[in-house]
Amino acid sequence: ILLAPIIQKMSSEIIVSRPHYDSRVHQKSPPLEQEVPQPSSGSATAGYRSAKYTPAEWFSNYQAILAQAGTNHRDAQNIQLESRTLSQDTEAAALKTQATGTRLLGERLQEIHSWKSELQRHIELLQADTESLLMVKKRLERALDATETPFAIATDNLTCRARRLGAELVRDTVEEELLKEVDLIRSIQALLKKTAAQVVAQIKRNRSAQQTLEMDWSDKCQAYSFDDACGRNNNMSPDTQQHPSSATMQEHVSTPSSWTKFTQDNLSMALQEDHATKSLRMLVEQMLQDTTEDLRVQCASVDRAFSLRCEDLIEAKTQLEMKLAQTLEQIGSQEKNIEVLQRAVHNKEAPLRVAQSRLYLRSLRPNMELCRDQPQLSLEGEVRQIDASLESLKQKLSEARSSLSRLEESRMALEKDISCKTNSLFIEREKCMIHRKRYPTVSVLSGY
Repeated sequence: ILLAPIIQKMSSEIIVSRPHYDSRVHQKSPPLEQEVPQPSSGSATAGYRSAKYTPAEWFSNYQAILAQAGTNHRDAQNIQLESRTLSQDTEAAALKTQATGTRLLGERLQEIHSWKSELQRHIELLQADTESLLMVKKRLERALDATETPFAIATDNLTCRARRLGAELVRDTVEEELLKEVDLIRSIQALLKKTAAQVVAQIKRNRSAQQTLEMDWSDKCQAYSFDDACGRNNNMSPDTQQHPSSATMQEHVSTPSSWTKFTQDNLSMALQEDHATKSLRMLVEQMLQDTTEDLRVQCASVDRAFSLRCEDLIEAKTQLEMKLAQTLEQIGSQEKNIEVLQRAVHNKEAPLRVAQSRLYLRSLRPNMELCRDQPQLSLEGEVRQIDASLESLKQKLSEARSSLSRLEESRMALEKDISCKTNSLFIEREKCMIHRKRYPTVSVLSGY
């Protein structure tokens, strides 16, 4: 009883509601003439007559529904077919594009690996060049240190020879060769310093080029890691995710040609530094060989000059000693001669006194007895003869004494010169030549 009004109301609403017509079906279907229902008499049935459709409307309604359903069915079938085709095509295209991308990634990995291997080879080459240059630098430093010994020897020889005495302080061949040696050592030291600076500059360039190659190698290693991870990704990979903005063009992106040119330029620079390193090493090797040879040749020249000078000194000293011996012998003879002359003068004094005493006594004769007789004349001649003899003896004694004085001067000059030459010979042999035995060897001068 309570549900009857509700059911009646729902029936009224179902009868009153009008179906929705699809405009497409309405356009395709021919328009149906609607019959206007004639009003019937009686107020009790007025509501039922106004809410009902005609059979034509009913037929048109369900025909439209059938047509619309058929159209929707065909459209759905077409969409399903197109969807399957599109899904298959897009899947095939995606797989093909993914395979192409994987293949290109593999080719890119091979190219990166090839350049990375080339970079690694040149990095090792530059590292080896730098290590070899460091060894060359040490050789140059040792060779420069080794030149200090010859320089000290040469300057010490000049200082020692400056202490020669008298006329021995001469600018001879030895001194000229020593001065040449000092100038040669100074020029070699300057050359070694300049070459060492060139080696240091080349080491800096090698390290700069190596750093550039290492940065490029590091970038390629990182790029290789990323591309390798990209190549390993597939549709079943769990770590993939969407990055909508990754497909946009990034700024400062290099092109394949600029990418290749960048690495080629780096390798070209490394190869250029490698050639420069090899040329510099050959130059240093030849320079060390030449400087060592020059020093040893000059050392031999100085030693030869010292030997010749010592021979000259020994010869001169021998001659002086022989002359000194002769002089000493002559001094002894002259001294004996002076003694003989002195005795001769002394021996003439007694006859002179006798003759003079006779003349004096005879001069005391008186008057006519004071006669210049034969004895008187003989005594006067005797006195004159003795005076002349004394005069000659004294003259000769004076000459002998003068000769003895000159012989003494010669002796002193000879002894002084012998002393000077002995001192010079000591300096040459004991101070200079022995010191020169400490001259560095060829290996030490070469920096080994």
